[in-house]
Amino acid sequence: MKAFKTFGKLFLAINILQTVIAAPATETINYDTDTYEDVLDSLYDYDENPLIDQGKIEIGTVLPIVNRPIISQEQVPDETEEAEESTPKLIDGSSPQGPLTPAVLPPDTSGSISSTCILCACLLTTVYCDDHNLDAIPPLPKETTHVYLRFNRISKISKNDFSHLSKLQKIDLTSNLISEIDEDAFRTLPRLSELILRDNRIRQLPELPTTMNLIDVSHNRLGPKGLKQEAFKDLKDLHILYLSDNHLNHIPIPLPESLQSLHLQDNNIQEMHEETFCNMKDWSYARRALEDIRLDGNPINLSRTPQAFMCLPRIPVGRLV
Repeated sequence: MKAFKTFGKLFLAINILQTVIAAPATETINYDTDTYEDVLDSLYDYDENPLIDQGKIEIGTVLPIVNRPIISQEQVPDETEEAEESTPKLIDGSSPQGPLTPAVLPPDTSGSISSTCILCACLLTTVYCDDHNLDAIPPLPKETTHVYLRFNRISKISKNDFSHLSKLQKIDLTSNLISEIDEDAFRTLPRLSELILRDNRIRQLPELPTTMNLIDVSHNRLGPKGLKQEAFKDLKDLHILYLSDNHLNHIPIPLPESLQSLHLQDNNIQEMHEETFCNMKDWSYARRALEDIRLDGNPINLSRTPQAFMCLPRIPVGRLV
């Protein structure tokens, strides 16, 4: 048996030698043994349980195939339909054919998103529409509580502009061109508490709701007849009243007990009655709430009627000599 194995090895060696002798001569190739061994090691270095570096895994936005719904060709949205859905709609569902003109749009009584929210900015129940070159009050959502329409070109306030807004609390129309206000423009608003009409051309202040807390009609053109008689008498919650620079020639009395700040500077007020603020029949009467009265810029000498402000916590600001 051992002899048979020796014979087989010898036979195999002879065949290999013959093959080498018969092969064509080739150039000798010199290998860098260090590099060659490294290459071999990398080819045969296999780890059955490789550790994946989770920090290097790229997270994509494509969902796994198992979670993708099967969409038929009929369900693929049409590009024209998507374009129509992205087009802003007006209250009546139509698309605007040009620049949005609030003056020709009806008030929004549906409570839905108004077309004004496309033109301006609506944040919850507050509408911001400052400096948009508007010439009329735009349609407002039914749920509006605060509206800012400052620095526009609005010239008139109609009785229907705010009539549908039962939750409206504040209106700011500073720096417009308002010269005309309908008598019922504000009176029917059940929650209105702040009205700012500063820097306009108003000649007549309409009747206001009794819920008013702040009124600012400074820098207008009210004149001697721009305020109704006893205009502020029934405003039991009124705290701030600004009427400066209006060509007024009198202080609009009686004033509510709740009043805290009264600004009448830069008018044409020449005299003040002794009972303008105090009650001369009751020397114990004190009007502690009214701490801020401005009469500077008027041709009035406060020293002529010293008893007129004896019940006040502070002397009015104005000329004393």
